[in-house]
Amino acid sequence: MTHSKSSASGAPVVETLGIDIVPESERTAKPSDLFWPWFAANISVFGISYGSFVLWFGLSFWQGALVTALGVTFSFFLCGLIAVAGKRGSAPTMVLSRAAFGVQGQKVPGIVSWLTSIGWETFLAIMAVLATTTVIRELGGNPGTATSVIATVIVAGLIVAASVLGYHTIMKLQSVLTWLTGAVTLLYMVLTIPRIDWSAVQAIPAGSAGSVVGALVMVMTGFGLGWINIAADWSRYQRRDTPDRSIIFWNTFGGAIAPTILVIFGLLLAASDETLAEAIADDPIGALAVVLPTWVLVPFLITAVLALVSGAVLGIYSSGLTLLTLGINIPRPAAAAIDGVILTIGTIWVVFVSQSFLGPFQSFLITLGVPLASWAGILIADIFTRTKDYDEPPLYNSAGRYGAVDWISIGILVVSSVIGWGLVVNLFAEEAAWNNWQGYFLPLVGEHWADANLGVLVALVLSFVAAWFARRGRIRRQEEIAA
Repeated sequence: MTHSKSSASGAPVVETLGIDIVPESERTAKPSDLFWPWFAANISVFGISYGSFVLWFGLSFWQGALVTALGVTFSFFLCGLIAVAGKRGSAPTMVLSRAAFGVQGQKVPGIVSWLTSIGWETFLAIMAVLATTTVIRELGGNPGTATSVIATVIVAGLIVAASVLGYHTIMKLQSVLTWLTGAVTLLYMVLTIPRIDWSAVQAIPAGSAGSVVGALVMVMTGFGLGWINIAADWSRYQRRDTPDRSIIFWNTFGGAIAPTILVIFGLLLAASDETLAEAIADDPIGALAVVLPTWVLVPFLITAVLALVSGAVLGIYSSGLTLLTLGINIPRPAAAAIDGVILTIGTIWVVFVSQSFLGPFQSFLITLGVPLASWAGILIADIFTRTKDYDEPPLYNSAGRYGAVDWISIGILVVSSVIGWGLVVNLFAEEAAWNNWQGYFLPLVGEHWADANLGVLVALVLSFVAAWFARRGRIRRQEEIAA
């Protein structure tokens, strides 16, 4: 069975493999190969903007640095745990999740996953377009509608083209972008170090425990938890005999090392310049360009946009795979193209119609972060309760050992999500008024925990513990069934 169209040199040009099982002959990737997509997608200067987001919770620099190191690393560690399933099952994340939820039951978290991926990739595209107009303005130009249209077409075109070409193109693209974006990001840090005012940084008072937890949850959802639903999509090309610890390490290291450094640097910049911190709220990437000398604006723009495109490519590739798991029977490149159209429409809407996007997006992120965290807890429990690799054919057959619907997992997901939503609050009540229904359990824990968004952590831990104990017997019976 041929899964890709090849060039004259034999190198794959278009990956046509959809949600099918990866043949053993194509599972030739090394664990260290996982470093490149995760590092390239997270080396973006956008990580520096997160320093301002963390300080919005009223933390001191040292609290923010600790929250960043713990939140970023732990969230990508969770991605590493789920990536183990890709090696054991050689299928996309949302197909492997059928073992925990049932072949048809998986569509419930699948919809959440698809919405999350679409939201993320659209958000990254929007930032790329806004950054383009800001940099052109700093260069003395007068960007108008035509500039935004051209920027939207170029950004969306790059994202869709790479995601349609598929796995092999994306892996090569990421390895190149890593060096390019890494070099310019380092140059940005060197040029802006003189702007750091250590006395201003030290003068920021410490925040409350609730604020610390809130910032921790925001960092986790903004980084690792934002990618967790696609974590196994890249490890399915790994050899079966690859040690689990190698998969976990390269996912965690590749994803966490860059954003940890960038966010901490962003903390220093934002704490030193209150005006910069406020500007980032409206244009997270473009605001960073304002402090640069003119000669570096063009390379900054190019690499900033490419870094955002890099992250969006991972999202749209995987959202296309998720669309296929929902029962949409079309080729994988077509699924990626459909998501690309949605991304383009969303970008146009925000850039040309909406007046604000950061607040509503953060609210959207927390809302979907609760069921996504619950799903992750259930799947991690499933992965590490099993003693054998996944039996792949039944993942595509409702009559197989994994069944049509696992009502235990669905029940845990629903209950944990209801509890979790009751413990998160919409921090942007005016900008995202449609989301003011949450937080109904906060009076039970005290309003001082309102900013903590405990619901994400509660959903993750509660779902893991419940699934670990409630599904052990079912998993043992599944593994005893003859192939």
